[in-house]
Amino acid sequence: MLYFARWKIALIVIVVAAGILTTLPNFFSQKQLDSWPDFLPKSQMVLGLDLRGGAYLLYEVDQQDYIQKRMKALVSDIRATLRENPRIGYTGLGVQGETAQVRIRDLTRLGEAEERLEPLVNPLVSNLFGGQPVNEFAMAVSDDGLVRFTYTEQGLEDRMTNIVQQSIEVIRRRVDELGTTEPSIQRQGADRILVEAPGEDDPERLKDVIGTTAQLTFHMVDTSMSGDQALQNRPPVGTIVLMSVDDPPIPYLLEEVPLLAGEDLVDAQVSFDQRNNEPVVNFRFNQSGAREFARISTQNVNRAFAIVLDNEVISAPVIREPITGGSGQISGNFTVDSANNLAVLLRAGALPAQLTVIEERSIGPGLGADSVEAGRIASIIAGAAVIVFMILAYGRFGVIADLALTANIFLIFGALTFLQATLTLPGIAGIVLTIGMAVDANVLIFERIREEARAGRSVISAIDAGYSRALGTILDANITTLIAAVILFQLGSGPVRGFAVTLAIGIFTTVFSAFTFSRLLVALWIRQRRPSKLPI
Repeated sequence: MLYFARWKIALIVIVVAAGILTTLPNFFSQKQLDSWPDFLPKSQMVLGLDLRGGAYLLYEVDQQDYIQKRMKALVSDIRATLRENPRIGYTGLGVQGETAQVRIRDLTRLGEAEERLEPLVNPLVSNLFGGQPVNEFAMAVSDDGLVRFTYTEQGLEDRMTNIVQQSIEVIRRRVDELGTTEPSIQRQGADRILVEAPGEDDPERLKDVIGTTAQLTFHMVDTSMSGDQALQNRPPVGTIVLMSVDDPPIPYLLEEVPLLAGEDLVDAQVSFDQRNNEPVVNFRFNQSGAREFARISTQNVNRAFAIVLDNEVISAPVIREPITGGSGQISGNFTVDSANNLAVLLRAGALPAQLTVIEERSIGPGLGADSVEAGRIASIIAGAAVIVFMILAYGRFGVIADLALTANIFLIFGALTFLQATLTLPGIAGIVLTIGMAVDANVLIFERIREEARAGRSVISAIDAGYSRALGTILDANITTLIAAVILFQLGSGPVRGFAVTLAIGIFTTVFSAFTFSRLLVALWIRQRRPSKLPI
């Protein structure tokens, strides 16, 4: 157990040196690191929100906003269904509160209308054991011809679950586009989303990018009347009036049902118009969107085609010829920043429902600096106390244990830096705890060596038996702790995960430093000193 081949010695030294070298950049400023040679590591640890400062936002999904949007879409589906041949006459189609309703004029065709509208209840989940399917809507048909659609309790619950999950993915894509390091985006409760963005120095920009709906749609312009006439009179059925972003705004009469949506986009990038050098946003459709765009532009040559973002007409160019390339351009009174933000929103996609900020906190770097300083002081005190205790308790072997502890600390910080794991205040607590636990393995080994020496073994034999027989106990203790850390990581979130990560890394580095590295130091000391008795 005390013999080490040269390649093993070299490997152990390389591992410890790599830990030290990877940790070193954390002691220097970024300006100093820029002057280092390229072959040296320059990455620093990623600090969490509580250490680095940043933005903390708690959102709540606006359930009523989603219900209203969904009911309007349902009304459009009802209209299209009843207009199919043979057409069924109706009246009073619209949304009343949280209900979509329509009245069938000819009561003799009420059964036919009910049969046609039945699929619109939209089954979401089927019970595999023969139960009734879970429908999104419940349809009620009255004898007087009134048909009403309302949300079922289970249908709304399932929809809200999907909305929260979809919103989390959209928010994650948007925050990632901003370049924020290690954002934490997680669900809280049934309809809330927590967003933590460490290092984000502009919380308002983060709120703007996350909160903007960014719903891009493409509509044909209705030429049956002008936009001004539509404002003064009742617009034709199936059309809407939207204002442009111009100053003063211009009203446009558009077909209500969009021909294309932002979901068909695959990319959006900022560029400059060669004619006037103004910022524009170039967008590109996916394969199906490109085919649809080509079909629409082919069938509507010389008609205006409106690009609508969040219910505002950004641009309404006239289709001069079929556009088959699957790409287009949004122009307007953009600045470089506004064009870039629009491109970010388009790439990230649209939120399925409106989000409301119910809690907002901006954590300044001062709090992070205080936390780092407190953690540093706690680590120094804990480390010093452990070092003194080990020297007093085990003499020269205590010095060896302290050297192993120092290597352990460098390995922990080196691993966190290399993996770019986020260090939080609970993570610092995990490191302080690891410092106390790190010498536990050495205590087990040294006490076992004492027992073997008291049993009459020689120095080398006692040390060899101490290390070999304590290994099983060390592994058992650390494996059970590792299981707890894995469970914390899987079931926890945010700071709890940060604690679990540092604890797990500390377990691996502790076993290496306390058993392998300290055993190497002891073997080298024996080879040099050849002691006749144990200095314990």
